[in-house]
Amino acid sequence: QVQLVESGGGLVQPGGSLTLSCVAFGFTFSSATMSWYRQAPGKERELVARITDTGESTNYADSVKGRFTISRDNVKNTVALQMNSLKPEDTAVYYCNAVRVVWFGTIFDYWGQGTQVTVSS
Repeated sequence: QVQLVESGGGLVQPGGSLTLSCVAFGFTFSSATMSWYRQAPGKERELVARITDTGESTNYADSVKGRFTISRDNVKNTVALQMNSLKPEDTAVYYCNAVRVVWFGTIFDYWGQGTQVTVSS
C-alpha cells in the first residue's frame, strides 16, 4: 500500500525552526522526485522545494531560498524539510509529494495527508 506519512509540524514563533519529515511506503522511493508543497488558507497549493531522485539537484521557491533545505535518504525512504527563520507567511499545511515522470508520461504521483505549520507569536 502506497503511503506518504508526514510529521514534524507544529506551532513555532517567528524566527524559529522546524524540521518536517516524510516517510514513504509501497513504491520505489529512489526512483521518485520528492517535493514539499504548502497550502495556506484561501490560497492555492504551491511548490516549496524539490529534490531529484538521486538528491543531486534541488530547487526552491523564491520565498524560501536561503531559509529552507530539502534533503532525502534513499536507504530510509525519507525526505526532510529543514525550515529556519520562519515567518508568519510560512503558515500553511505542508504536503509531501512523490512523482516519477518519464518521457511517455507520469508513472506515479502520490501525496501525503499534510502537516500543519503555524508561525505565530
